[in-house]
Amino acid sequence: MTLVDEHTDRATAIRDSGWGARFRLVQWHNAAFWVFVFGMVAGVIELVHLYGPQLGAYGTGIGSGALLFGLYLVPWLFLLNHHNRHTALPPKLLLVAFLWGAVPATYLMGLQANTAILALYGKLFGPAWAHDFAAGLTAPVTEETSKATALVLLLGLAPRLVRSPYDGLIVGAFAGLGLQVSEDVLYSFNAAAASASDQLGAAWSIFLARASAGIVSHALFSAVFCSGLMWILGRGVPRHAVRGALMILAAMTAHSLWDNMGAYAGSWSGLAMLVLAAAELVLLWYTFRLAAPPERAWTRAILAPEVDRGVLYQPEVDAATGNRRAFLRSLHGRGQRRAGKHMIEAAHDLAKAVARADGGDSPEVDHARAEIARIRAYG
Repeated sequence: MTLVDEHTDRATAIRDSGWGARFRLVQWHNAAFWVFVFGMVAGVIELVHLYGPQLGAYGTGIGSGALLFGLYLVPWLFLLNHHNRHTALPPKLLLVAFLWGAVPATYLMGLQANTAILALYGKLFGPAWAHDFAAGLTAPVTEETSKATALVLLLGLAPRLVRSPYDGLIVGAFAGLGLQVSEDVLYSFNAAAASASDQLGAAWSIFLARASAGIVSHALFSAVFCSGLMWILGRGVPRHAVRGALMILAAMTAHSLWDNMGAYAGSWSGLAMLVLAAAELVLLWYTFRLAAPPERAWTRAILAPEVDRGVLYQPEVDAATGNRRAFLRSLHGRGQRRAGKHMIEAAHDLAKAVARADGGDSPEVDHARAEIARIRAYG
């Protein structure tokens, strides 16, 4: 392939992926922006109505839950940032997804729908049946669709940026994390109300129980669900309606089983939940494996001209686009492997800078190339 062809492929990759495009939330003439404004305002009003009258009596439990699960966000953000490396989405866009999941999807949609449907189940089938089965038949529908509205909203706000099932996976994970944290704080509030004499202990118990299962909870469900939705829509990649529908069904099924496992498995529920958790992680890994190739191909096309320039070697490009383990295994000694890891990160930084410069040169691109040269010289 000639250098001209490589630059053409680079331009195509930048165009198709949307990588480097700026995200603007405030868009006065875009209806999606006003939907966001309405959802946030209405969701905050519902939040205040729920917690406001109870702050005096249960402020310790609410505050403790908010603090604990706020700290719980930190490792999640590191984890999701690590996976947001192929044609990375802007932090502001992901913040919108998180806020939408935390406020409108929780308080304006999910909580309202759950309350109404659970009450209906209780009237139709009795409180005992509703206690055992209603949650697992309600939440997978109401909560997964509520979280997925974050993806739909961002398709309206940033159609150039949200371009692939991998983007849907990352957006879904942030929206799911938002709802997960809000729901966990709500559980802390409920526990504090039930144990007013030891609100801090009640909040701590909820934190231990919910945080330990967080990796196989809402963020995972909505990541798989939203990647499936992107396959159905066929944005940026060929349309796979069947695959997308199966992903959505798998996410909802996992959510339903998780909520109803006590009723299904009885005394074996602990073991069954461990098996389900393992199956969910396999599902997430499989979703990543299916969603990543287009992103990696775009990144590879963006970095290909850097090999001809002598900035990167082909094995380094391969490592930055999915062959990381083989590359690191080929290096000898701890020092070389550490330098290899830095080189992979620097290659990602260069790809990001080139995309932001629309394939051309810029001070950011020059700095990224200089950093690669520094790592090579001293690594």
